Amino acid sequence: MKFDFTTIMDRKGKDALAVDKIPYKDVTVQEGFSTIPMWVADMNFATVPSVQKAMTDRIAHPAFGYFEPREEYFDAIIRWHAKRNGVQGLTRECIGYENGVLGGVLSALNVFCSRGDKVLVHSPTYIGFTFSLKNNGYEIVHSPLVLDENGVWRMDYEDMEKKIRENHIHAAIFCSPHNPCGRVWERWEIERAMEIYEKYQVEVVADEIWSDIILGDHQFVPTQSVSEYARMHTVAMYAPSKTFNLAGLVGSYHIIYNPVIRDRVKKESSLSHYNEMNVLSMYALIGAYQQEGYEWTDELCKVLKKNAEYAYDYIRSHFKDVQVAMPQGTYMLLLDCTEWCRKHGITIDELQKRGVGVGVIWQDGRPFHSPCGIRMNLALPFSLVEEAMERLRKYVFV
Repeated sequence: MKFDFTTIMDRKGKDALAVDKIPYKDVTVQEGFSTIPMWVADMNFATVPSVQKAMTDRIAHPAFGYFEPREEYFDAIIRWHAKRNGVQGLTRECIGYENGVLGGVLSALNVFCSRGDKVLVHSPTYIGFTFSLKNNGYEIVHSPLVLDENGVWRMDYEDMEKKIRENHIHAAIFCSPHNPCGRVWERWEIERAMEIYEKYQVEVVADEIWSDIILGDHQFVPTQSVSEYARMHTVAMYAPSKTFNLAGLVGSYHIIYNPVIRDRVKKESSLSHYNEMNVLSMYALIGAYQQEGYEWTDELCKVLKKNAEYAYDYIRSHFKDVQVAMPQGTYMLLLDCTEWCRKHGITIDELQKRGVGVGVIWQDGRPFHSPCGIRMNLALPFSLVEEAMERLRKYVFV
């Protein structure tokens, strides 16, 4: 490979939540075990070199005053979506900066809803949706995803329609690809969901931050591309942060084709006078969305596919009664330990602490509405994925 995805970086003391924090109280890593960070959704890979180059070239100039986004910023986004997702007709007017995807989601909901309204969200559910909606006065109505006979997560369209109708829902969050299930929706699935949304005039906020991380032969389909209703009634949120490990720089963006919705979302986002772009995050995006970034992302997806296949096969072979679906996108793996815990007579708390005790720092699935679940981050060198699985076999699932 052209890029390095095998070196184990020493991130201690380098502002890395993933390695500097353990997301559990009253549990420590036992002596003799190194820490393997497999929880919060950032990657233990060095970002593409073109990001650092773009930033350091800009840092060489010693003034960092007020500015407006460069034409290169918008051009890079338009080119990225055209080349990777086949998007046509995207113009700079449709693109707007957001300090973060969750902030953008809330700005869109504030346009679509009144505080106290109910919002349809699939479960398992990204923890950020749960906390941000609750904190801002919205009530989540969950429509559970279901595993089919082939172990593939599917939307329950009858349940979606029933929940929308009975709860008088006028807004939905659609996560594509889905976090934490790793599902990459097929076009017909999105079309059917959008038919339901159109039937009940539901406005849609599509979180598509994971859209670049697609494993194998699966294909990301932009929600806005499946119908005219989807194009004109969807606010789509993107960022280079998941793809290139840039979350600490802050810098997301929306794509909105409907000019009325676009004006209202931009107005809502501006009210706090806080939603302003950072000059270095702008250059980071420009650096990421260059030719080197395209090549780097393709290699990254191959690395993550290998990691995901290995972890999935290992769990299925060695951890009987742990349910897991092969992710089609993202770098997250969701374990359902319900049957394993029942048969072994231990709680999910005890199981998770066993893992942390031997240095496998994974994440509690319950805040994601997976009642006996564990979320695992596979975006790290393959040697660490192997080591984590071996420790889980020897010391945890026993």
